[in-house]
Amino acid sequence: MNKTVSAPSLGSSEPLKTGSPELEALLNQIAEGASARERDRVLPFEVIDLIRRARLGALRLPVNAGGAGSTIRDLFAFVIRLGEADANVAHILRNHFSVVERLVRTPKDEQSRAWQKAVTEGAIIGLATTELESPRVGNVTPGTTFTPDANGDFLLNGTKYYSTGTLYSDYVLVRAADPDGTTGATIVPIKRDGIELVDDWDGLGQRLTATGTTHFRNVKVKRQEIVFDTPDTGYGVPYSNTFAQLFLTAVVAGIARATLRDATALIHSRKRTFYYAPTEIPTDDPLLQQTVGQIASGAFAAETVVLAAAEALDVATDAFDAGASNAAEAAHTAALLSAKAKIIADDFAIRGGSLLFDVGGASATKKVTNFDRHWRNARTLSSHNPTTYKARSIGQYEISGTPLPAKGFF
Repeated sequence: MNKTVSAPSLGSSEPLKTGSPELEALLNQIAEGASARERDRVLPFEVIDLIRRARLGALRLPVNAGGAGSTIRDLFAFVIRLGEADANVAHILRNHFSVVERLVRTPKDEQSRAWQKAVTEGAIIGLATTELESPRVGNVTPGTTFTPDANGDFLLNGTKYYSTGTLYSDYVLVRAADPDGTTGATIVPIKRDGIELVDDWDGLGQRLTATGTTHFRNVKVKRQEIVFDTPDTGYGVPYSNTFAQLFLTAVVAGIARATLRDATALIHSRKRTFYYAPTEIPTDDPLLQQTVGQIASGAFAAETVVLAAAEALDVATDAFDAGASNAAEAAHTAALLSAKAKIIADDFAIRGGSLLFDVGGASATKKVTNFDRHWRNARTLSSHNPTTYKARSIGQYEISGTPLPAKGFF
C-alpha cells in the first residue's frame, strides 16, 4: 500500500449508512490504494479494520438492534460501489452479509442475539462450507463433523476450502453434520483453539480474498452455537443461497463500473495516439469514444439488472418474514432474476475488461497499470457457478415451467 489508510470520521453510536458523506469518503479511500494492493499483494487488513470500525457489517440489521436498517436493494447498491472501489474487499464481505441475512438479522434465541450484538459492534463473519473432497452431484452432507462430547456439547473436525474472507474475520460460520447425518451450521470465534487459517488461494483473480483452506481440529462447540437445518431455518430454507449469488454479481457490476472509470481516465491521460487514428487528440477520436460508450452501456446494464433482482429479493424476504402464502413463489422469482442478472453482468464485465485495452493499446498492458485486474477479477468471479448452468435452468423454466433448483447455487 502506498500510503496508510486513515479512518473516516465515525459516529460513536450508529453505523455508517448508505449514501452518507462519511461512507462516500471511505469508499474513496478504499479505491485510492486498491490497484497497488492487488498488484503488490498487500492483504487489506487495514481496510477491513476501517470497515469494522465503521460497522458496515450492520447495514442490514434493524435500527432498533443497532443496525442501519438498509433494504437489500440499498445494500447491493453499496456493494456495487464497493466492488468498483476494490473488488477484493467487496468479495471478502460477501460471506459476512450472507451469514447475517441467514442467521443474525432476525434472531430466534439468546445465542443468535449474541451474534447480532457482535455484528452491531463491528464483528466480521467469515465462512467455511465447501469441501474439495465432496464431489458427489446433489450431495449436501458435509464431511466435516459435529461429534458429541461427554458434556453434551460437540467437537468440530474437518477441512474446508474457498473460505473467502475468513482470514480477515472475527468469527467463522462452519457447515458440518452430526453422527446421524443431520446438517447444521455453527458460528465460532476464529481464535478458538483448533482453528487454522491457511492463505493458499492462488487464483488468477480476486487474489487478496484469502479464499483458501481452513482446518478444524477438535474445536469445542457449544450445543447452543449450532443451528441445525429446518425448512424455515438457515440453510434449510429453499433458495437460501440467492442472496449470496446476487452478492457476487453485484461485485461483478462494480468491476464493470471500475473498468469504465479507468477507461475514461486512460483516454484523458494519453499523450499520443495511434498512427492511423482519425484525430490527433485521443478524447476526440470517434473510435475510442465508441469503445468507451460500449463499456459504459455494459456497466449500466450490469448495475440495472442487479438492482432489479435485489428489489425482487426484498419482496421475497419480506414475504418470508411475514409468513405470507406467496413466499415460495416470491423466492423463486428472486432466484430467477438473480440468475438472469448473473448472465448479463458477467458478460458485460468480462467484455468491458477486454475493451479497456482497445482504449490504451499496448502501453495499457504494462504491469504497473494493473488494468488487467478488471478482466481477471470478473473472469474469476464468473467462474463461481458458471453461467452455462444458470442459462440451462432458466431455459428449462421458460420452455416447460421447470422450477430452478431450490438448493445449491440458486
